[in-house]
Order: sequence, then C-alpha cells, then structure tokens
Amino acid sequence: MSSIQKQIKNLPETAGVYYFKDLKGEVLYIGKATSLRDRVKSYFSRDIALARGPLIVQMVERAKKIEFEETGSVLEALLREAQLIKKYQPPHNTDLKDDKSHNYIVITKEEYPRVLLVRGKDLPVLFSPEKRLYIIGPFPQGGILKSALKIIRRIFPYRDTCTPQSGRPCFNAQIGLCPGVCSGAIDKKGYRNVIKNLILFFEGKKSKVIKTYEKQMKAFAKAGDFEAAQIVKKRLFSLQHIQDISLLKREEYQRGQSGENNFRIEAYDIAHMGGSEMVGVMTVIENGLAKKSDYRKFKIKGFKEANDPGALKEMLTRRLKHSEWPYPNLIVVDGNIIQQNVATLLIKENKINTEIVAVVKDERHRPRAVLGEPAVIEKHQRDILFANAEAHRFAINFHRFRRSKKFLN
Repeated sequence: MSSIQKQIKNLPETAGVYYFKDLKGEVLYIGKATSLRDRVKSYFSRDIALARGPLIVQMVERAKKIEFEETGSVLEALLREAQLIKKYQPPHNTDLKDDKSHNYIVITKEEYPRVLLVRGKDLPVLFSPEKRLYIIGPFPQGGILKSALKIIRRIFPYRDTCTPQSGRPCFNAQIGLCPGVCSGAIDKKGYRNVIKNLILFFEGKKSKVIKTYEKQMKAFAKAGDFEAAQIVKKRLFSLQHIQDISLLKREEYQRGQSGENNFRIEAYDIAHMGGSEMVGVMTVIENGLAKKSDYRKFKIKGFKEANDPGALKEMLTRRLKHSEWPYPNLIVVDGNIIQQNVATLLIKENKINTEIVAVVKDERHRPRAVLGEPAVIEKHQRDILFANAEAHRFAINFHRFRRSKKFLN
C-alpha cells in the first residue's frame, strides 16, 4: 500500500477540496468532493485508467501526498475548487485547460452591478477587465454551476437583467430573487452591501458574512424595524444551513453509475450530401450529462464518394491515436450491424475494453432499435439515445457549416 493510500484513512467523510502533491510539494491536481475520503479513494480503483484516462493515472503514480480543506457544503467546495485551480494551475486538471468553452461568474462594474453567467469565449467581447468588478471561474460543469447560482441567489438576491429605478418590480423581485433595484426597494448603498457580502462568500469568507448579518439583524431589531430584521434572519439561516441537495445528487451521479468512477459514452455520426463535404463528429456523455468540452469534429479525408462505414473507420482510427483522451466505457455508432462491426474490429485491434452499440434509424431518422449487449442497452438506454441524438445534431450543424463555407468561397 502506498503512503498516499494510508493517508486516505485520515480523510473526513465531509465536503471539501483535495490536492494531490508530488515529492517536491508541487500541486498536481485539485478536485472537489461530497465525501473527501470516498472521492480520493476512487483514484485507486482497478479501472481508473478506463474511467479517467492515462493522464490521471500518471498523476496518481507521481502523487506522494494528499492535502484537503473541509467546506461547509458542496456549494462552497465548488467555488473553492475554482479559486484554487486558478491559483495553482495544476498540470493534471486537463478539463480546465480550454477555458474558452467553460463558464465564469462575472459581477459587472456598474452603479448597480449585475451577476451573470458568461462563457469563456464571450468574456473578452462582452466584459473586458475594466467592465468587471469581480470574476470567478472557469467552471467546466455548466449544469452544476447553474444549480449553484440558484442556491446562491436565494441567499444573496441580486440583479441580472432588470433596469434600476424603473419603478416596477421585475419578476425576480416579485419572487425574492432580486432585492428590488428595479422598484427602488433598495438604494445604491444597500445593494452594494449585498454585492460585497456575495464576493466575500465567493472568496470563502462565509464567517465574515455571518458576522455582518448578525450585526445587521441586531441593529434592525434595536431600531424597531422587525420586518427588515426578519429578512436578514432568514438569509442568515440560509447561509448557515445551505441546502445544496441538488448539487449533492449531481455530484454523486457524476461519480458514475457503478462505484466512484465516471461512466463515459462516446457517440459517433457521419454527415454528408451525396459524399460531398463529408464530416464526422464525436460527442461525449458522462453520467447522463453532455460534456461539450470533449466534443470533436473530423473532416473525412479518405473518401470522395459516400462511404459511411469507411468514414466511421477513418474517424475512429484518428480518435484512438489520442491516448491523452479518456477511453470510453461505451461507444455508440449511428447505423446498423455494419457500423457496429467496423467499431468492434478497431476496438479489438487497439486492445481497448469497451462495449459497442449501434442505433438503427427508420426512414424518418428516428431510433428504431439498438444493437448490442442487451444488459448494457437496458442499463444505459436513455443515455445511449441522448448521446446518439447529440451526435446527429452536432454532425448536421458541422456539415451545414462546411457547405455554407464552401458556397461563400
């Protein structure tokens, strides 16, 4: 047993962030967890190479020490992870290398700042540094981040789209998610305090916010403003008892449908018009969620005429040369037994242990049957069809783009 495996026994079963470090103390990888002990333990499972890929295997082999920080909730672990990755730039956090495809939380530098979710590719255009009061990210998992912001907004109501001092409460103000900058229910100073507390929370300084809220609550009560004191009391309670059940469920689901590991599905599809502008695509579904940062496009180069099995073989051959990409647990091809046999042969030649299924379509391109191991199909049918639909959509859009580009040229 390695020294790092012995350290796992001392890890708590609470939410937090963890660091893998090498012999020199360099941070190799940072992650978040619902249970620190269970999450770190998962890196030493037998099929870690299949679940997470060769780069993570290399990281585990280099790692000599594990450190951690406990957080009060999964939500705080999510935010803390983003801060630490930005600070240390760990070499094995490869899912955050292409931060243009990921999300950021931006607080705008305005009289009444807005809190917005912004794609990395849009940041330079929409919000240059001088237009940002605060920024945190990148976050690779957009679904989790959106759920997190819903929780945060109930604790710190903020403005996103409404017009300040317009005289009419926006929809979010009516349901308590905007403090009323639109209707004039809160002035500039009061709203600035909300944003200040929100930034402190993003920076992991929840205790400071709690002290501020406790002081405000007492001041309102002393002044006889019991309504305002009650509002602050509710926010204080929400902050001290963060209800992040939705994040817990997502986090647990993303660990994989069997044990602690991610279950990765790669789906492939070909698109062309009579053989012209033939393209292929790969889409990725991990534990029921689309992982768009791993989607890939392929220009088919080996065929002048329509040849879907041949194009699939070319695409898969090129994909399998990328050993730095995590290998899939399941491959979904669009077609029939021919496409399934092409994929199966290539997988065997490359000595990769993965299942192959084919989605057969009717004349309207609707799924008619799924070919493959019945037990696998039964367990993952929803995700198989989701992955196939994503591949079809992605392939059609890429093909249309290529055709329009050729037309314009």
